[in-house]
This record gives sequence, C-alpha cells and structure tokens, in this order.
Amino acid sequence: MIRPMEERDLSHILSIYNDAILNTTAVYTYKPDTLENRKLWYEQKLKDGYPVIVYELDNKAVGFATFGPFRAWPAYKYSIEHSIYVDGNYRRKGIAAVLLKELIAIASEREYATLIGGIDASNEKSIALHKKFGFVHSGTIEKAGYKFDRWLDLAFYQLHLPGPENPLGE
Repeated sequence: MIRPMEERDLSHILSIYNDAILNTTAVYTYKPDTLENRKLWYEQKLKDGYPVIVYELDNKAVGFATFGPFRAWPAYKYSIEHSIYVDGNYRRKGIAAVLLKELIAIASEREYATLIGGIDASNEKSIALHKKFGFVHSGTIEKAGYKFDRWLDLAFYQLHLPGPENPLGE
C-alpha cells in the first residue's frame, strides 16, 4: 500500500536511509543520519509542500520516496529532483517502480515540467528502472563523489512532464 508518510514511520525510514548510506552508493555521504535529523527533514518537506510517500508492507514502511527542488533559483521552479529508497530485505519486488510511478503522477498533477534523478552511474538496476519509465540520460558528472575507496560518477536522468499550460517567468 502506498500512503503519505507519517511521523510514526520515521524509525523505519531512518533505518532504510542509513542502510543506503553505509552499504550503497545511492547516497554520497559517509555517516548515518540521526532520528532528530530525519524528523527535521520530514517536517521541512511538509512545510515546503513536497510529498513524502511510503510503501507499507507487513505493517511497516519498507520503502519511501520524495521530491524537492532541483536547484534553489526561481527559474528552476518547474524542475524537481526525486529520491527513492527501499529496505534491503524488500528489494526486487517492484516497490521502487510503484513508488516512482506515484511520484510521476504527483509531479504531473502539480504541473512540474521536468523530473530529475541523480543516480550513481554504476547503479544499473536504478538506471534500468528509470529508462523503463521514459527517463533519458541527460549527462554524467565524472568523479562527482568519493566513497568506498573509489571515485563515483553521478548520472542524471530526466523525464519530461507536461508542465504548466501557462508557465510564469516570475
């Protein structure tokens, strides 16, 4: 079941996120996050009006997804960057695809024009998932990060959405 995240999900979300930090190149950071920081992150998402959705299974959040601004300058207001994380014990069950499909629907409904994914270039499964949904490669930044004693390349994939019928320049 997909639903909006609730505060009661924070401990599961933190566990999923910290696993991604410690064991994958999905997040280009080194140290686990804290429950306090995740709560601040969640509250800021709500305050800014960005969705945080979870995939619930076995009475707990086993995956989550969100989007937010791609860049802080006003002219980027129709472009957003998303992120999706799934509990390691629940991967390869189609959860990321369901979450991505829902994010696309929300972004389209809110009249965004471009949905962007920054994906570690070695993450073939995530790249394949994004291509399946129509994302196209829009560039790679080589040596964008350094983790696990190696350089990481960051690939950008974008999905063109309908966007607003009458975009505003101010």
